[in-house]
Amino acid sequence: MRHDRSRRAFLKVLGAAAALLAWGRDASAYGGIPRRPLGRTGVDVSMLGLGGYHLGIPSEQEAMRIVHQAVDHGLTFLDNCWDYHDGESERRMGKALEGGYRERAFLMTKLDGRTAEAATRQLDQSLRRLRTDHLDLVQIHEVIRMSDPARVFAPGGAIEALIRARHAGKTRFIGFTGHKSPDIHLAMLDEARRHGFRFDTVQMPLNVMDAHFDSFEKRVLPVLVREGIGVLGMKPMGAGVILESRVVSAVDCLRYALSLPTSVVITGVDSMRILRQDIETGLAFEPLTQREKDALLAHTADLASAGKYEKYKTSERFDGTAKHPEWLDTSHMR
Repeated sequence: MRHDRSRRAFLKVLGAAAALLAWGRDASAYGGIPRRPLGRTGVDVSMLGLGGYHLGIPSEQEAMRIVHQAVDHGLTFLDNCWDYHDGESERRMGKALEGGYRERAFLMTKLDGRTAEAATRQLDQSLRRLRTDHLDLVQIHEVIRMSDPARVFAPGGAIEALIRARHAGKTRFIGFTGHKSPDIHLAMLDEARRHGFRFDTVQMPLNVMDAHFDSFEKRVLPVLVREGIGVLGMKPMGAGVILESRVVSAVDCLRYALSLPTSVVITGVDSMRILRQDIETGLAFEPLTQREKDALLAHTADLASAGKYEKYKTSERFDGTAKHPEWLDTSHMR
C-alpha cells in the first residue's frame, strides 16, 4: 500500500511538472486541476477556485492574465461578488472571459441584497459586468447576522429573486456564504428547510485555525456532507492573516483545506507567482495523512484558541455590508 501511494505521488509530480512546462500555453492536455462533485448538482468543478476579490488588486492586464492562465490549467471555478472593488473585479473577469473562456468556466458571483428588489438589481448589474446572460451559481453574500435568514426568506426577500432568476435561466444554482459563526450558517439552513427550500452550495471558512475556534469544519461541514450540499471552502489562509503566525506555510494551508470533504477551495490570487504556487499544489495534491493533519493542528492549537488569526469571525474588518448597510435592502444601486 505504501508503494502504491508513493507511485501515485510520483505520477502526480510528473503530471504537475509536465503542465508547468506548458506554462503560458493551454495545459489542458495534461489534465489540469482535478475536479470534484459539486454536492448533488450533477456538476463537477475544479477542486481549487479562483477568488474574485484579489483580481481587483493588480493591473487589469495582470488580472486578465491570471484568469486566462487559471482556466488554461483547469482551475475553472471562478468566484466573484457584486461589491468587490466597486464592481471592478466583475468587470475584469467579464472582459477576461471573452474569446471562448466563458464556456470553459464555472462562473459564480455573490449578491448583498436582502430584498428581492435589491437582489434583482444587483444580479442584473453583475450579469452586465461579467458579460454573460447567465451564471452557474449565485450566492447570497455575507450571511453574518442572526437576522439574515429571516430577512432572506421573508415575503419579498432575496430568495424570491434568486428562484425567479433560476426559472428565467439567469442562474443554474443557488447558495449562500458567510464567515462569522457556524450558528448563523446552521440557522440559515434551518430557515431554508422551514420554507421547503434546499441550497445547492454553502461557502464558509475552512482552515487550520478554524478547526480550533468556533469551527465551521466541526459544526457545519458534517451537515453539508450529509445533505449533499456543495461545500465551498474559503479563506484557507485567513485572507493571509494565518501566514502571519509563521507556523504554517501557504502550501500547508491549501493542503489542509483540500484534504477536507470540499467541492472546491477558493483562494485569492493577485500575482502570477501565487497562481503558479496554487496550481503546482493542486496538480501534485495528495491528501494529508492523519499524522500530517495531527501535526498541523498541534502546531496551531494554542495560537488559534481565541480567534486571533480569524479576524473575520472576531471583528468587522471583513464585513463589507456592516460598512455599507445600504447594499442590503435599498433600491439605490450603483
